Amino acid sequence: MTARIPSAEAAPADGDDRLPPARFAFDTHTWKEIAHLLANLPVSLLGFTYATAALVTSGTLTVTVIGFPLLAATLLGARVLGRLERGRARALLGVRVDEPSPLPLGRGGGLLQRMWLALRDPVGWRTLLYDFIRLPWGICTFVITFTSLFVLWPVLPFIARGLSNVDRVMVRGLLSPSDELERRIAELESDRGIVVDTAAADLRRIERDLHDGAQARLVNLAMGLGLAKEKLLEDPDSAAAMVEEAHGEVKLALQELRDLARGIHPAVLTDRGLDAALSSVASRCTVPVKVTADLESRPAAAIEGIAYFTVSELLQNISKHSGARTASVDVWRSADRLLIQVRDDGRGGARLDAGSGMRGLSERLGAVDGLFVVDSPAGGPTTVTAELPWRDRTETS
Repeated sequence: MTARIPSAEAAPADGDDRLPPARFAFDTHTWKEIAHLLANLPVSLLGFTYATAALVTSGTLTVTVIGFPLLAATLLGARVLGRLERGRARALLGVRVDEPSPLPLGRGGGLLQRMWLALRDPVGWRTLLYDFIRLPWGICTFVITFTSLFVLWPVLPFIARGLSNVDRVMVRGLLSPSDELERRIAELESDRGIVVDTAAADLRRIERDLHDGAQARLVNLAMGLGLAKEKLLEDPDSAAAMVEEAHGEVKLALQELRDLARGIHPAVLTDRGLDAALSSVASRCTVPVKVTADLESRPAAAIEGIAYFTVSELLQNISKHSGARTASVDVWRSADRLLIQVRDDGRGGARLDAGSGMRGLSERLGAVDGLFVVDSPAGGPTTVTAELPWRDRTETS
């Protein structure tokens, strides 16, 4: 009978005291931090060399015509280095840093304007500062981390965490965009789009009103006068009737043109100001409206126009949808803001998301740093408050 020899992969017998293989008790995050700290030296050396060589060269050549363009190109290149550093920090340190907004170099303007835009770029200058101060720090972190791998490896995770936390602070402090500035840029870009869309919609409305209204009447008028001219000698009575009909068409065309001009910018607003213009639009409302305007001076023409069309749109909504018996419009100035409040005792239920009218007013006011608040519980009453920035009117000859 042959004895069975256990293989090497067989499970150890009970009482076997063999230990599992020795290994470093480091997790993935620790190794990523160590890799980042060891890579600091070559990366910081590259950044310091670029910043020093580019600034010295462009600074020396500022006495020539190529100095400032070279400096502008240096700052644009620094943006690229900053983007690479933010990517390295995201991959190895887990730092979530938003990318700064790109420079609007392709939005018109000449070569000098684009160069000046690049020269005053705070993102590029902060990246160059980051590259300057990183070299001594990169040398320090490389030496400490490399030495600790052989001498202090039991406490290396704590050393790596402390050093990498300093790296995280530097990346967030120098390579992250300004939160307030980026928020403001995003708002302005959105507001610009709203203003462009609103202007295009107004232009289409004016073209449609001209084509379908006054233009059609003028065409009919020309045809009627042509027929009257032909019958003037043959049938004077018919010609006179045609001229009378053409006279009525002229009156209607003039009235439509006046209404269209009032919709673009009413003459009473230009001549007499917001109080008289709001009283005029309130007189055309189907609901009795009390207008109170407490303004010692007139605001800028653009603000005045937005205020007028806001009240006009709200009064139209009251006439069509509210079922109100009375309404009121109050306009006053508070510090550097123009406030408008429109109330009615109708059925209520107005909401910003209920239709495009209210939402369009809110977007139009938001485009000029204004506010638009609707308080309209079911059953009423409805109070709409609009707030616009006050800008003094500049009188021009």
